[in-house]
Order: sequence, then C-alpha cells, then structure tokens
Amino acid sequence: MTMLRRLILPAALLALAACSTPEAMTRAGLVSAGIPRPTAACMADRMVHRLSLLQLRRLSGLAKAGRSKSVDQFLYRVRSLKDPEILGVVTSSAGLCATGLAG
Repeated sequence: MTMLRRLILPAALLALAACSTPEAMTRAGLVSAGIPRPTAACMADRMVHRLSLLQLRRLSGLAKAGRSKSVDQFLYRVRSLKDPEILGVVTSSAGLCATGLAG
C-alpha cells in the first residue's frame, strides 16, 4: 500500500505540470515577442482556454521571428497567420488585459 502512495504523488505532480505547460510556454512566447510581462501573463491565461494547441504553436512561431515594438505591431504580425479565430482571441485578450478589464 505504501508503494502505491509513493507513486500517486509523483503521478499527480506530473499531471499538474503537464497542464500548466501550454500557459507557461505561451506566456514566455508573448514576452519574447515583445509583450510586457503582466499583459503576457493575462493574455496567456485567456488564450490557452480559447485556442487549440496547434493554434498556440502557430503563435509561438511569431516569437521566434523577433520582438515587436508594440502590441499593435504584434497584432499586425498575428494577422499574417490568416486565422480569424487566433486573431479574434489575441486581439480581445490584448485589449482586455492591457486595459485591466480581463477578469
């Protein structure tokens, strides 16, 4: 029985870490793309619940392409992905998070 208990905690921690990874990766990608840290954290929280993993991966490619000088420039680059759902989620997240209205 104690062996089973020893296996449950690491398995639970591994499952929890797997859940937080997309948000952490998205947040880091947004910061790398030039979004301020507090705004990036807020946006990542919203985006991981509204976009698929494939869409989040497509967004991560923007961070690898270089930093944006402003949120507007980042949104311009997001438009180049030609995915209306990504554009809608990123735009609404940026607006709500930048103004502090995201809840």
